[in-house]
Amino acid sequence: MARSVYVASVEGHSGKSVVALGLLALLTREVGRVGVFRPIARGATDPVLDTLLRHTTAEVDFAEAVGVTYDDVHADGDAALARIVERYKAVEARCDAVVVVGSDFTDVSSPTELSFNARIAANLGTPVVLVLGGRDPAGAEQLGQAPARPPAALAAVAEPALRELADEHAGVVAVVLNRADPERLAEGVAAVQAVTDRPVWAIPEEPFLIAPTFRAVAEAVDGELVAGDPELMDREAMGVVVAAMSMVNVLPRLTEGAVVVVPGDRPDVVLAVMTAHAAGTYPSPTGILLNGGIDLPEPVLQLIAGLGSSLPIVATQLGTFDTTARVIHTRGLIASDSPRKTDTSLALFEEAVDTRQLLDSLDVGPSAVVTPLMFEHLLTERARAAEQHVVLPEGTTTGSCARRPPCCPGGWPG
Repeated sequence: MARSVYVASVEGHSGKSVVALGLLALLTREVGRVGVFRPIARGATDPVLDTLLRHTTAEVDFAEAVGVTYDDVHADGDAALARIVERYKAVEARCDAVVVVGSDFTDVSSPTELSFNARIAANLGTPVVLVLGGRDPAGAEQLGQAPARPPAALAAVAEPALRELADEHAGVVAVVLNRADPERLAEGVAAVQAVTDRPVWAIPEEPFLIAPTFRAVAEAVDGELVAGDPELMDREAMGVVVAAMSMVNVLPRLTEGAVVVVPGDRPDVVLAVMTAHAAGTYPSPTGILLNGGIDLPEPVLQLIAGLGSSLPIVATQLGTFDTTARVIHTRGLIASDSPRKTDTSLALFEEAVDTRQLLDSLDVGPSAVVTPLMFEHLLTERARAAEQHVVLPEGTTTGSCARRPPCCPGGWPG
């Protein structure tokens, strides 16, 4: 049986991918074939899975690494769970270790989503690393950044989540506070440690990791590149400056890595921002968004071309309000083509987590809990190996058992 770990979260945007990426790197140093499995995926595309697959060492492709879709779960949860177990076992058989990444809470918001992830983990016999988001989802957000949760709020989220996992017989081996307040790491750990006997670690918030690229921002506003270096579209957007003012008032408001939103009829502001970018005496913006559907005059475009500036300029038909709203709600991902984000994620994980203790907690035998699905799978596998058939009786009792049922006095196989 492969060593496995289930990375689960209580809500969306907690940064599970940082923890999953760290676990992949950790297990790769210990065993040869490390795979990843996504019990529930959005469909034919899944950016998180795409990224993680680039860091695996087992020969498992995207289609094999997916259990079911959200539509499958909504249609028939029990059938979806059985399918997940079946597909996971096929991946497990080809790996020495598997990192299982739970759902993202980004499809249909449901209070039972954590419970369903817990059922999956229990049926896979996989220990859980619970990831708690350190940001307040109710707070005002800009480019993925949100206010930090105070320590007491972290504990208030952790306690019911741990209880729900326990109720579904999912064994938690550790808790990771991700995107935690860098100024209150120790307090956050202490608050959560007070509600669990499992190890608790905290990874501080790193705005760079959740910042979207200027390319993602341009796509969000349906923009088109009109000038500048296309390769610089992949720089991260760290802030927003709405430059609907005169040049002398815009320059002091520039911040490093900002997206500068400029009305198309303000070429003087565009030239000022470009000059500031080249001068080196002001913070360097990531790019300029021309809004309002107003094209820059031809003489200005000719001047920009002659300056040879590399700063990307993107034009959008949207007005100032709609442009700014879309920009601030754009989120970043640890993209597979961003080595800098990958390296930063791994460094944060290694620094925050006691990796030896975590490995020791994962190096355990099969789960003591055997669910009906697990039992059925064991019987089926044994019958297949012995070239025999299994005839399962029709059940007449209601409910299901998670431990040894009275109908099996001889005990569980194995």
